[in-house]
This record gives sequence, structure tokens and C-alpha cells, in this order.
Amino acid sequence: MSTLIAIGAAIAVFTGIGAGIGIGHATGKAVEAIARQPEAESKISKNLILGCALAEATAIYGFIIGILIIFFLK
Repeated sequence: MSTLIAIGAAIAVFTGIGAGIGIGHATGKAVEAIARQPEAESKISKNLILGCALAEATAIYGFIIGILIIFFLK
């Protein structure tokens, strides 16, 4: 049973990888947008920070679920 718990926790923590890829992609596109339109930098930055916060929240939720799986499903 402990092998299944470890696999479940690992899958839950993989949300961090998805969040990292998403944040990296969004940041790259934001830099491109700022390079094309420097006067819109404040609006682009606000939207980027909001999007990154939402993506990072999913990573944190996955991490918490992974910890809960490890410590409470014994």
C-alpha cells in the first residue's frame, strides 16, 4: 500500500511542474508583448502577476494534497 501512496503523492506534486511551465510560457509572452508595446507595460504586468498567482496556487494545492496523502493515508 505504501507504494501506491508514494505514486499518488508524486502525481499530486507534478502540478508544480505544470505551473512552472505555464508561468514560464506566460512570462515569455508578456516580455514579447512589452517589447512590442512598451507603453502598455503596466497593464501587461498586472495581468501577468494575476495569472502567475493563479498558476502558483494550483501548484501549492497539489503540494498540500501530496503532503496530505503521505501523512494521512497510512
